[in-house]
Amino acid sequence: MRVWILKCLLSLLGLSSLSMAETAVSIYDHDLTIKHLFGEPLDLSQYRGKALLVVNVASECGFTPQYKGLQALHQTYSKKGLVVIGVPSNDFGNQEPGTAEEINQVCSSKFGVEFPITEKIRVKGKDKHPLYAFLTQSGTLKQRGEVRWNFTKFLLDGNGQIAHRYTSYQKPLSKRIQRDIDRLLSRLPTPSVSESILKEDYDKINKVRPKKEDSNE
Repeated sequence: MRVWILKCLLSLLGLSSLSMAETAVSIYDHDLTIKHLFGEPLDLSQYRGKALLVVNVASECGFTPQYKGLQALHQTYSKKGLVVIGVPSNDFGNQEPGTAEEINQVCSSKFGVEFPITEKIRVKGKDKHPLYAFLTQSGTLKQRGEVRWNFTKFLLDGNGQIAHRYTSYQKPLSKRIQRDIDRLLSRLPTPSVSESILKEDYDKINKVRPKKEDSNE
């Protein structure tokens, strides 16, 4: 009876796209596909058993400097089992209007980003990517709901379930986020160095394209 009542409430709130049973399931239980920035498939299942921090990013936003904090989290925690994933989106204020090459230029040259960056997608509305359909309709009632702005953060545990959600104002290096990451990682098996995401992995999967040098020939 209680479950039926809660389902009705979710339906009234427009949160019933995923069934009640699915709100607590893993991201790995859904057939979600997404690509890296330059088009190579990104297999999310490779991160099973790791903590994920998924962030919708933009190059021309007041929160864009948070790339620095995200990179710092990557440097501190990647070898311990955290995977930071940046997801470009132009949904808010047209603040990610650039091409893949332009987005990569901001990430690699301006902020030294070494963590995976995906293709540019929609993260809100009826046409949002299935990844964000899952993220915004899973977890607790407080964690669910449309993304409201760039640099909203979703922290998933090793089972692929949403553990925490943070607003744009919550800085990556805040005590709260680092505390939550530490707690999640303490429950994970210790990864080997080969399992961590290193700089060469970023260059390979995101296909970093170096600038052409001028030639006098």
